[in-house]
Amino acid sequence: MMLVLLITVLMAGAVVAVLAGEWNRNFPRWIALVACVIGLLLVITLWAGTGHSVADSQWLMDYRKEWIPSFGITFHLAVDGLSLLLLALTFFLGVLAVLCSWDEIRERTGFYYFNLLWILAGVAGVFMAMDLFLFYFFWEVMLIPMYFLIGIWGSENRVYAAYKFFIFTQASGLLMFLAILGLYFIHGRDTGTYTFGYFELVNTVIPFKTAFWLMSGFMIAFAVKLPVFPFHTWLPDAHGEAPTAGSLILAGLLLKTGAYGMLRFVVPLFPEAVKEMAVPAMVLGVVGVIYGAVMAYSQTDLKRLVAFTSVSHMGFVITGIFALNELALQGVVMQLVTHALSTGALFLMAGMIKERLHTRDIEQMGGLWSPMPRMGSVGLVFAMASLGLPGLGNFVAEFLILLGVFQAQAWITVAAASGLIFSAVYSLRIVGKIFLGPRKTMETVPDFSPREMLIMAALTVSVVWLGLFPQPVIDTAKPAITELVRFMDVQNTASHDQSYVK
Repeated sequence: MMLVLLITVLMAGAVVAVLAGEWNRNFPRWIALVACVIGLLLVITLWAGTGHSVADSQWLMDYRKEWIPSFGITFHLAVDGLSLLLLALTFFLGVLAVLCSWDEIRERTGFYYFNLLWILAGVAGVFMAMDLFLFYFFWEVMLIPMYFLIGIWGSENRVYAAYKFFIFTQASGLLMFLAILGLYFIHGRDTGTYTFGYFELVNTVIPFKTAFWLMSGFMIAFAVKLPVFPFHTWLPDAHGEAPTAGSLILAGLLLKTGAYGMLRFVVPLFPEAVKEMAVPAMVLGVVGVIYGAVMAYSQTDLKRLVAFTSVSHMGFVITGIFALNELALQGVVMQLVTHALSTGALFLMAGMIKERLHTRDIEQMGGLWSPMPRMGSVGLVFAMASLGLPGLGNFVAEFLILLGVFQAQAWITVAAASGLIFSAVYSLRIVGKIFLGPRKTMETVPDFSPREMLIMAALTVSVVWLGLFPQPVIDTAKPAITELVRFMDVQNTASHDQSYVK
């Protein structure tokens, strides 16, 4: 029941928060903080309790209950090393999202924290759902609250950004649902058992052309969420207009659901189609790496600049996934975690700077290191993390991805590695434009408050720890990654044998 409790504590906290907001506008933030802390403690307890078995078996905990048996729908949650890491990331960033909203959100606080907690509940459900109908349900649970978060508490163009986010993600999600239904009916026709269960559907035999179209439905939904070039256009607008916590959750969690979906569903369900489209997908990833970096350098709006860095970093993720070897996939998992921390920190700093200067235009900043030395030091750390400096988590992730991609397609590695040069350019531009050079404003600009310092210290320690001691993360995800690679090898061998017989 612990897996159910992880979702329940967030949903129940959301309901209590919105009710408490009618009495006092400060109550909801405390309720949200307590709910996220309880969830984080539960994940830590789960991790500690299964630590001895992480290296021995893929699935660590499983909960199954009949939901709508007449349609083959079950309430099935399960956790392996990959989902355990992402759950820990979800609740850790959830705590930071509540803390960074502490003084920023002053209106309709009950409804704000209701939406924030429901987004986290949807993300946690996505990372645990082993029934495809249930997975789609949680996928949609993430969508509506984020729409409200951007549309109500965002910046000037929040309504446009919210509509664009909703249309992109809803339309692509409907394509995924059609693909799920197609898989459901094909499996039922072939076996006589109609089910949405992941472990049953993963063994479905599907003709190549049909598999390609079904895979496309899944891929478009996940590519939009990741986002993969050219499906990225909603991201800069959403990030630019979202409140600080919204940007943190978008960059740190919602983007990761796209990568998780590819690893959990696309590759195991459609191995032959994935192998056929591996090179085009890797090329799109490299295009995203370079395009995102170039666009980041050209931005003057700080939040849009950081948003385009996400497009670049997620290009490494899609490239690593379709390299289809263990080394690259280990790098992908590291990239999911380290990107959430480093880019999330940059979005938090962008929000803090906007709160002080009332602008996101980096051309109006400059010389802020002198009045804000602590922010300048932390900003330098995360700018260096973004460019992949050795000793920080992003370096380990990108290094592993490039090594794995080199084993698959050497020429793609050369093109992807050039993106590291562009990332150095935009990262140094962030530091130079904001913290160095002459002061452009003589207003009193306070440095980190104790609450802000606590948030940034947690992120700094995390990204340095992952850079120096990445092995715990790699070991935790290893069984899931090994099983994924083994599954691909088995399917490819079977496909080769069938072709030989024919």
